[in-house]
Amino acid sequence: MPRLFKTRRRAFYSGLFLTYVLTMLFGGCASKLILYPSRQPIDALSARRELIPTGANRVLEAWVDRSPGGRRNEPAAYVLEFTGNATRAEQVATFAAYRWRDRPVEAWTINFPGYGGSTGPADLAAIPPAALAAYDHVAKVANGKPIFVAANSIGCTAALYTAAHRPTAGLILQNPPALRNLILTRFGWWNLWLLATPVALQIPGDLDGPTNAANITAPAIFILADSDTLVVPANSLKTVHAYAGPKRIVRYAGGHNDGVNGDSERELDAGFDWLLAPR
Repeated sequence: MPRLFKTRRRAFYSGLFLTYVLTMLFGGCASKLILYPSRQPIDALSARRELIPTGANRVLEAWVDRSPGGRRNEPAAYVLEFTGNATRAEQVATFAAYRWRDRPVEAWTINFPGYGGSTGPADLAAIPPAALAAYDHVAKVANGKPIFVAANSIGCTAALYTAAHRPTAGLILQNPPALRNLILTRFGWWNLWLLATPVALQIPGDLDGPTNAANITAPAIFILADSDTLVVPANSLKTVHAYAGPKRIVRYAGGHNDGVNGDSERELDAGFDWLLAPR
C-alpha cells in the first residue's frame, strides 16, 4: 500500500509538472506578461490618423506627422517609428517627426496589434508581420525616397527585424533590449527560472535583437541611458556589439523613460546629418 501511494504521488507531481510546462510553453503567457496594451483615446496633437490594411479585415493604426522642415517642403525621406511597450503612437508621433527639425521628413508611428486602433490581440508573434506590413505601406507612400526606421525599447525588436528584411536607409534605436537574455538575467532569479525560462522560450526568434542586428549593414544610432534599470546598458550592448553596420552610440544621463537632453541631444542631432549623408 505505501508503495502504491508513492507511485500515485509521483504520478501526480509528474502530471502537475507536465501541465505547468505545457501551460507555460503554449499558453501565450509571454505576451500576457510582457505586453501592456491599451485602447483608450489619447490626444495625438498635430498628427493625423492613417489605417494600414493587413488582410483578414485587420488594420494597423499609424499616426503621421511631419518635421518642421517637412511642413515647409515635401519630405525628402520617411521615418517608420515603433513605440515602447507601454507607449502609444499618439503620444510620440509629433515628437518622432519634430526631432528631425529642419530636415524634411514625414514620420509614421505605429500602434502594434492590440494597441489603440490596431486590430487583433496584443501578441508578440504578431509584431514581426505587422512591422513588415507597416514598412511596405510606407514604402509605397515614399515612392523610392529613403526610409529610416526608429524605435524605443521593445519597439527596437520590430525595427531590427524590419531592417534585416527590408531596405533601410538607417536606424535610430533607443535602449534596445535583447529580450530573451533580459528576461533570464533580470527576472529569473526570484522564481528560480521556473517562470522566466518558459517565458523566454516563447519569445519569437524573429524578435531576437542581436541576431537581426548581425544581418544589417545600414548605419545606426544607438541611444543608451546610463542609468536604465529596466533595459540595463549591458543588455542593450549585446545588440550594439552584434550590429554589422556602421554605428554611433549616444549616451545620456537618466533612466529608461527619460529624454535625451544637453550635449547628448546635440550629439543626436548631429547624428541625423550623419545618417542622411550620401554613401
